[in-house]
Amino acid sequence: MISPKSYEDIADYIEKSERLVLFFTADWCPDCQFIYPALPEIEEKFSTFTFLRIDRDDFLDLAKTWDVYGIPSFIVLEDGKEIGRFVSKARKTKAEIMAFLADLEGKTQA
Repeated sequence: MISPKSYEDIADYIEKSERLVLFFTADWCPDCQFIYPALPEIEEKFSTFTFLRIDRDDFLDLAKTWDVYGIPSFIVLEDGKEIGRFVSKARKTKAEIMAFLADLEGKTQA
């Protein structure tokens, strides 16, 4: 999981990555802490996606731009355009995240 250090880093990934998952999180968030251990397995299973871990508090303007008010949240981009989002205040399970990404993977380019 890549943790960008600046808005410029994020913009570069959005511009250059064909398939990108923006994972909005915060270290104080208990629901985020719950899912952290499953993320390596999720990344491995969906290796065609590039995963960016974006601390919502460090990039609040970006979270507002993407209408992310609940965390953890996932926004998936393909060629810089949003193709799906899993955004809510509710806790997300590994199975839910994997089902969400599997559905999108089937709809995107191979």
